[in-house]
Amino acid sequence: MWADILQKFSDSPSQALVVRFLLENGFSINKSGRVMCNGIELPATHISKAIGTDRRVIDATARRILAMPEICDIFLNLRVTPDLSRVAESLNLAVITVLPKDAGEKGIVGSAVKVLTDHNLSIRQIFVTDPLLSEDPKLVIIIDGEIPPVVYEELKSLPQVRQLII
Repeated sequence: MWADILQKFSDSPSQALVVRFLLENGFSINKSGRVMCNGIELPATHISKAIGTDRRVIDATARRILAMPEICDIFLNLRVTPDLSRVAESLNLAVITVLPKDAGEKGIVGSAVKVLTDHNLSIRQIFVTDPLLSEDPKLVIIIDGEIPPVVYEELKSLPQVRQLII
């Protein structure tokens, strides 16, 4: 689905860059063509600075998205979710990042979750970076409390896992 959306902007690399940025960050577009973060408007000038383009490209991309009924609803309803991995230590949480051998392979999340639940660990948050939007897709799991060393070994031994980052 993401590839289809990005394909619609293949004729304009600068607009494709904006679309990728919106999708990666969960930013939506409101009906007035403004970029939003969970209901808060983000100035086009700030977005353009962040991605190295002109603010007019941001505005033009938003208008173009609104004119495409097949994707408009997606962008009207995107939402940002907080990432606890950056504050995990302050919250006494543990973070495991799984780098897969092939992010397109099925069962990566299920296999990792099974290892954790087999050890009665409580998952506070789990998210996956989309392989079509990320150059280095990963699975990030945030656990309540400490993780026994055996869990790391079991996760590392999963056939889908290339590397663990602790």
